[in-house]
Amino acid sequence: MRLVIARCSVDYAGRLTAHLPSAPRLILVKADGSVSIHADDRAYKPLNWMSPPCTLKEGTGEEEGVWTVVNKAGEKLIITMEEVLHDSSHELGVDPGLIKDGVEAHLQELLADRIETLGEGYTLIRREYMTAIGPVDILCRDADGGTVAVEIKRRGEIDGVEQLTRYLELLNRDPHLAPVRGVFAAQEIKPQARVLATDRGIGCQVLDYNAMRGIEDDKLRLF
Repeated sequence: MRLVIARCSVDYAGRLTAHLPSAPRLILVKADGSVSIHADDRAYKPLNWMSPPCTLKEGTGEEEGVWTVVNKAGEKLIITMEEVLHDSSHELGVDPGLIKDGVEAHLQELLADRIETLGEGYTLIRREYMTAIGPVDILCRDADGGTVAVEIKRRGEIDGVEQLTRYLELLNRDPHLAPVRGVFAAQEIKPQARVLATDRGIGCQVLDYNAMRGIEDDKLRLF
């Protein structure tokens, strides 16, 4: 990960345009290719960002100090550096992933056991399907044999959609799995997360935890 603190201005050109006037900001360049710009008063949310896959070009000569980030859709994030206050890179390695709380872990277990909740004809491939950036909660196949990656949250927010998007980017590089579509499953899905998921072709599934627990006992158990 590269951390740059600089006085800069930022321009976004894509489906709409946006401009951030000159100010000191933190720029994060992650190993997955994403670039995000942060202020000191927005908690974890960036002012602007570009999700992977994208390319970063640092200008030279007359363009020195101008960073141009371009994604696969041709959208651009142009960062004009006026003064660099800090620039460092750090190797973080592979993250072990988020350890889910009891409810999320149980939701995953229940959904894997009742995979038909997602639709008639669904079959489970496996839980915790490992990728280079962490495990996908559930990997399964739909009635047509297509591969489906499912990300499970107790409360579905934009961060969860971004996480699933990164998994899908990787999974779709595997010719044995591709094409892989995504399903974002949660007890509650925030409107903003649903809009982002829909825009990216990701399905949404609301899970009724109590109902899923209530039907658990209709299977024969040996213990």
